[in-house]
Amino acid sequence: MTDATTKILKFKGDNMEFKTKVKTESDMDAWESSEAYDDYIGFIAAMNKSVYAIPLNKTLTQSNVISQLLNILNTIDDWITEVEPLKESCRFGNKAFSTFYNLLKTRLPEVLCKELSSVDQQNIIELTAYIVDSFGNPTRIDYGTGHEMSFCMFLCGLYKVDILKQSDSKATVNVLFSRYLEIVRRCQLRYQMEPAGSHGAWSLDDYQFVPFIWGSAQLIENPDLNPNLFVDEKCVQQFKSKYMFLGCIDFIMQVKKGLFHEHSNQLWNISGVQSWNKINEGLIKMYKKEVLGKFPIIQHVPFGNLFKFKPCINKKPFATPSVMKTPALSLLEKLKKTNQS
Repeated sequence: MTDATTKILKFKGDNMEFKTKVKTESDMDAWESSEAYDDYIGFIAAMNKSVYAIPLNKTLTQSNVISQLLNILNTIDDWITEVEPLKESCRFGNKAFSTFYNLLKTRLPEVLCKELSSVDQQNIIELTAYIVDSFGNPTRIDYGTGHEMSFCMFLCGLYKVDILKQSDSKATVNVLFSRYLEIVRRCQLRYQMEPAGSHGAWSLDDYQFVPFIWGSAQLIENPDLNPNLFVDEKCVQQFKSKYMFLGCIDFIMQVKKGLFHEHSNQLWNISGVQSWNKINEGLIKMYKKEVLGKFPIIQHVPFGNLFKFKPCINKKPFATPSVMKTPALSLLEKLKKTNQS
């Protein structure tokens, strides 16, 4: 471990500002009216807007920063390969995940310090915490939408400190987030991770939510793939590598047995919606309610310099249809301004 990393980890121990703030249900109102909430949902909306009708296989110009961040994710994937699952029978997840998590927590700070050398210590601490937490819980050996949210906060934080630029928005979704999905799915299967807080057949998915939002955005105005087709297995196999939404359906079909309408009732119902635009708008509203509006998830979210837990003065209705007309650029510019305030 380098001196720089040691210094940052020591600084982390003395840092009292970066911590959870939502302690009881009564704190949820403060969260939903905070700058952190406004910035986060603004980021979700900006990325959503950036990939309208942009499939995963569309050739994108990748900046050096996108390539560096992709290398970090590939390195994390290599660390998973290092940690073999335990051969003993494990009822609730394979305990080898805890070994991988500790390795991640030990090695990643040094990697981020090197790759994000222009970022100040406090923000590096927070960014590191978000990405480490985004792979799951080492005690319960589970993964859910709260961990996914941590990775989105990591990405959003990179925009706030001006590492990622507006020109990186498409690649943020189609390259970085897509690669993250591949890695966490590998973790889920390799270490038999439990779903965190799943509602079974009545939840959208046991593990993810955001890829359904951004994935449905990719399908807006698609003349060949109507929503009712995404429950057809042949259609899924044909388009799973092209559209994030279909990739999610493919993973569900791999890990769940039985009839689709029985094990994934919410998605089955969504397949009856007439347009991808309506699905996209509805999923953002659902995300606000079922993820951002749930105390069991938000109680674990730490706030600090990047995501400020203080009242938002000029709150914007990011998750309403009006945001669909708001340029992604203006939403991302707002993130930079709030971090500078």
